[in-house]
Amino acid sequence: MHWPASRSSDDQRGCCDATRARTRLIGLVLERRLEVLGYVGIDISKDAAAVCFLREDGSELAARWSVSNTQPGAEGLVRRLASLAQEHAVTELRIGLEATSLYWWHLACLLKDAPALAPYQPRVYALNPQLVHEYRKNYGAMPKTDRMDAFVIAERVRFGRKLPPPFHVDVRYAPLQRLTRFRVHLAQTLAREKTYFLTFLFLKFSGFSQQSPFSDEFGATSCAVLEQFTTEQLAQAPLEALAQYVEEQGHGRFADPAAIASALKQAASASYHLDKGLQEPISLVLATTLATIRTLQAQLKAVDRTIASELQAIPQQLGSVPGLGPVWTAGLIAEIGDISRFPDEGALAQYAGLVWQACESGDFQAEDTAMAKTGNTYLRYYWVEAANSVRVHCPEYAAYYRAKLAQSTKHAHKRALVLTARKLVRLVDALLRTDTFYRPPEQRQDRKEGMPPTTQRPGRNRHTQRALAVG
Repeated sequence: MHWPASRSSDDQRGCCDATRARTRLIGLVLERRLEVLGYVGIDISKDAAAVCFLREDGSELAARWSVSNTQPGAEGLVRRLASLAQEHAVTELRIGLEATSLYWWHLACLLKDAPALAPYQPRVYALNPQLVHEYRKNYGAMPKTDRMDAFVIAERVRFGRKLPPPFHVDVRYAPLQRLTRFRVHLAQTLAREKTYFLTFLFLKFSGFSQQSPFSDEFGATSCAVLEQFTTEQLAQAPLEALAQYVEEQGHGRFADPAAIASALKQAASASYHLDKGLQEPISLVLATTLATIRTLQAQLKAVDRTIASELQAIPQQLGSVPGLGPVWTAGLIAEIGDISRFPDEGALAQYAGLVWQACESGDFQAEDTAMAKTGNTYLRYYWVEAANSVRVHCPEYAAYYRAKLAQSTKHAHKRALVLTARKLVRLVDALLRTDTFYRPPEQRQDRKEGMPPTTQRPGRNRHTQRALAVG
């Protein structure tokens, strides 16, 4: 006679599946308890670095300390972090540094690759100062010292939400990134110098900027006229002689030199008269500033040539997009790096700050939302500049830009341009992931990609869902 095997009360009640699930959950909890995280905040200046080391519960493992921002100081920091981690059974380290200028670069590289910290799987985060500044407001009034800043940084890393990707130096893109970021510096410096020049030019020749006889105030012919003639000489010069001078300096490229000469004479006649005591100082300022502008322009051309040469070593297909020349392509490639770092194009746009935060309450939804402008400013700069070039050379993006320009009620150009840049994010993301060439809409199999831009506003939950996806 065979007796049935005895069953537990859980089996009899049909609860075995629940018991196994509970057992697995308890196992996961126990495994999680074996992981002890340590959070390190470092506030860096040119000469020193203040350090704060926190447990998971927010208590401090040791009193805050400072080290010199030198190779020996950094090596000493590594030894102390490793010693504290071992003493308190820390299994993983999360290290945050405020990305102030480039003072943090060497220390971040050393902490990331230090053999003594390798057993603790360090993740190094270069935090945007704005991120730390906003988080600091949660603590109300507190002293503004280096060691207190280190505590706030450690707390921000411990909080964890919306942290940037861990710091990583990709040797494929690092040299190009140094060049493209330097180019941004040169371009912005050049723009400031041009504005400064035009401001002082108004004192000497106020009618020039008002009449705009040349489409480019800094073109060769325009600069030659400003350097060769005074305002009084232009007003008194014979029209035929001035037109001939414009024709010679322009090498025959102007369609109507006489019209330009006439505009110059009218501008000179309508200009304010500058006091004689100011003429020599103002002329010196203008001549020196113009020389600086020419130097910056020459340096910009040299950097552009070097960037184009460096880009050839990186395989990519972005150059197939009309208007994406080597400089804009290099700027995007250098800042994006490996596209697999980003789960989707929404995360890529979030990284550059090309996102618009939803503003709604109840049934109200704001018609005008501001762009976030957070994240990588260099990448955002190259997105916008690339979009401005692509909209001129690519018919698909020219049509999109015109549609958004017509929809905008204020700040039309700027709004249409950043929306075009956001559309360009989707294209670049797709080309980098698939390693394919750009094809015009009529050549694509997916007809949806070639559809004209919609005139409807995005759904109410679209921004929220994107923020959750990239968070």
